[in-house]
Amino acid sequence: MKNLKIIGMTCESCVPHIKQALENVPGVKSAVVSYQQGTAQLDIEPDTSSEALIAAVTALGYQAAFHKGPAALDKTDDHLHIAVIGSGGAAMAAALKAVEQGARVTLIERGVIGGTCVNVGCVPSKIMIRAAHIAHLRRESPFDDGIAATEPAIQRSKLLAQQQARVDELRHAKYESILENTPAITVLYGKALFKDDHSLIVHMTEGSEREVTFDRCLVATGASAAVPPIPGLKETPYWTSTEALVSSTIPERLAVIGSSVVAVELAQAFARLGSQVTILARSTLFFREDPAIGEAITDAFRTEGITVLEHTQASQVAYVNEEFVLTAEHGIVSADKLLIATGRTANTRGLALEAAGVTVNSQGAIVIDKAMRTSSPPIYAAGDCTDQPQFVYVAAAAGTRAAINMTGGEAVLDLTAMPAVVFTDPQMATVGYSEAEAHLKGIETNSRTLTLDNVPRALVNFDTRGFIKLVADAGSGRLIGVQAVAPEAGELIQTAALAIRARMTVQELADQLFPYLTMVEGLKLAAQTFSKDVKQLSCCAG
Repeated sequence: MKNLKIIGMTCESCVPHIKQALENVPGVKSAVVSYQQGTAQLDIEPDTSSEALIAAVTALGYQAAFHKGPAALDKTDDHLHIAVIGSGGAAMAAALKAVEQGARVTLIERGVIGGTCVNVGCVPSKIMIRAAHIAHLRRESPFDDGIAATEPAIQRSKLLAQQQARVDELRHAKYESILENTPAITVLYGKALFKDDHSLIVHMTEGSEREVTFDRCLVATGASAAVPPIPGLKETPYWTSTEALVSSTIPERLAVIGSSVVAVELAQAFARLGSQVTILARSTLFFREDPAIGEAITDAFRTEGITVLEHTQASQVAYVNEEFVLTAEHGIVSADKLLIATGRTANTRGLALEAAGVTVNSQGAIVIDKAMRTSSPPIYAAGDCTDQPQFVYVAAAAGTRAAINMTGGEAVLDLTAMPAVVFTDPQMATVGYSEAEAHLKGIETNSRTLTLDNVPRALVNFDTRGFIKLVADAGSGRLIGVQAVAPEAGELIQTAALAIRARMTVQELADQLFPYLTMVEGLKLAAQTFSKDVKQLSCCAG
């Protein structure tokens, strides 16, 4: 038997055409074509021409290749079997790609299908942030003189119901329904741990125990909120982002411990929905980024009435008479609710990774290479449980590449032009190197910062908060990094990422055509500042 991988089938109607074409090749006894698995199993004579088989498929407009390498699928007993632990972005991408590559998959989930992003992360948080933004605009906007502002009536229970309905809808459409309609994926509900490097023990949710043997395994168990060791904290009913996002009420006073993505996004959302918010930042907001980013976001927050306490740590937390009392260097902070948003920790405990020879770092994250391989050859890992950046699109890309590699391919994940967005208002977005990061790599830089009062879109919006900063290699002029704080910064950063990926110089970026009165035009204007004074240009000067 030979197993031919076929790429390009769009529906079941493709199957009979491919089957007939293959069976017309001299030496082919029979062909079993699977649309779901993207394969054709061939019973052929020993001297059958491989080139003729591939040509028969490509003549129909598809792509075809025989599986090669250590993960070869041309076995007489069964397909390659891949176990996937988890069901989030990395897990689903890997499972679907593995099936496309001709493998069969056992997917193991200990909780709710869909992982962090759709259930308790990206989707519900962005819904809440959007609702808070609408509330803010009704309360205050640059056009209040001509459009009377009104104080919005916040009905949190209805907002929460709307939010959860959309979460449920997306989870079903993008996860549950797909799994239900992919026969090559078997879903087990339970907690998995390694027995050795080729088998798992699954403690099923319904109480039984099951052993799963595999040829390859992907660990994609995600991460959970990290809780700092502050005295008294664990004895209090604090929130992580999970509890905050499903709260049916908006607290009058909210304290937030943290200074990065989750902390700032939810702090502003709750403030705009009616909470008096105090942020306790161990250093400054976004202290790992270009300092101008933290300064701009801090200024925007303080303008909205959010209290930002920089260089402040809680040394003690108590919960007395339904009130949180935080003891800090500069006094006491009292609040009705406390949100802990100090990062996330890989979900690797309890997997018995040591039994499979899988190495983790000092933070418990699985160490992988650019091909998502762990220290144990049959086992791969992807997503937030690894030492990769914790973004769902990174996880999904890693999962896809892991599946390619588990089925005999050679794919790597290049993160040199990875865009990142924080959904505050104004938004923060970055890609590539900051000046400090470039200098640590020994790269001499040339940079320019354009404030938004030089961007026509920002001027007509009457909202010039923020800046766009370009970092270039001093020798070649090639763009190597962009940092932006701007309304809709997330919509312009991908253009910057593409420019970096294309190895464009700032002059080449300045020479591009950008539509007038768009925020992304700010990239062109920022690039022009390397050679001219944009204040002396007409509105849409090229």
